[in-house]
Amino acid sequence: MPRLTRSDLGPYMRSEPDKRKARIMGFKMGIVGLPNVGKSTLFNALTRTAAAQAANFPFCTIEPNVGEVAVPDDRLDTLAEIANSRQIIPARMTFVDIAGLVKGASKGEGLGNQFLANIRETDAIAHVLRCFEDGDITHVDGRVDPLADAATIETELMLADLESIEKRLQNIVRKVRGGDKEAVQQERLLRAAMAALEDGRPARTVEVDVDDQKSWKMLQLLTTKPILYVCNVDEASAATGNAFSNKVAVMAEEQGAAHVVISAQIEEEISQLDADEAEMFLSEMGLEEAGLDRLIRAGYALLHLETYFTVGPKEARAWTIKHGTMAPQAAGVIHGDFEKGFIRAETIAYDDYVTLKGEQSAKEAGKMRAEGKGYTVKDGDVLHFLFNT
Repeated sequence: MPRLTRSDLGPYMRSEPDKRKARIMGFKMGIVGLPNVGKSTLFNALTRTAAAQAANFPFCTIEPNVGEVAVPDDRLDTLAEIANSRQIIPARMTFVDIAGLVKGASKGEGLGNQFLANIRETDAIAHVLRCFEDGDITHVDGRVDPLADAATIETELMLADLESIEKRLQNIVRKVRGGDKEAVQQERLLRAAMAALEDGRPARTVEVDVDDQKSWKMLQLLTTKPILYVCNVDEASAATGNAFSNKVAVMAEEQGAAHVVISAQIEEEISQLDADEAEMFLSEMGLEEAGLDRLIRAGYALLHLETYFTVGPKEARAWTIKHGTMAPQAAGVIHGDFEKGFIRAETIAYDDYVTLKGEQSAKEAGKMRAEGKGYTVKDGDVLHFLFNT
């Protein structure tokens, strides 16, 4: 009955985490928007690469660029210091820079079909909106209106969903007539989505019963994906926002969506600096933290994600899970065998671990708990898993 931290996983440490659980470890956010709104500049800054060409013309990004970034979390550094961990491994988040959409994308305009397919593979959408004036950067529609830009993108996604729904309904007609339960359920959900879309509402506005959630997700409709509006403002507005971003904030609140204010230009500059220089630069700009931090935090909240930790002398590591994840499934994020053979989790709350300066002191103070299969992992938990091989 092994009692293991991630530091002592033996052969498990020499392989990647279980691929079957890989998507639970973080999430994939697609960065979308009209051409020349700052998408690729933001992507370059977030991933600290120049993989996405930022140029002043539409479709400069033809293939989706994918980049992984570390999720900043001061708690991980604190735990590593207490445990004298030799290595710190943060959670990861994936960004996909998807080429600029234009009006007519749902009908294939501007390579639209390819781009829409790329969006379908993401967990959430970061919709970058131009909230700055700049005569040197041409807007594809010749004006700066973030609300109109948002409407253009949303319309294209809705039209693409309608086309997809119509094709799917045609393909399942025979099964529905034959009384196939799965097909009948699928038809009911597709028609509910269609009704919303024909009413001018995205599919995410449809109320779905708990029993239908899994099937609903499998439909992979573009407008069911959570949206985070990213207001790309000029440098002078990075700390306070501006009239454009204020309008987006109102729109987001009305939709029940999230929004963040970021200057992609500032983020790009910060990405070229070391930690001390970046901190000084942010202070000079009147910013408490980098836009990346706000973006990731907003993304985590959008998808109801949380973090737990494994800590030992070899490494301190952060793992991403969905809110409400049970202990066996949390263990499965590390490796499927941990979930299959799960016995219990030895758990210390983050605050207790820090206050008592480590595992042994927390255990002596009665703050280490043995939790079984019914335990819901809490954000910040420090865990050891016991399992049968």
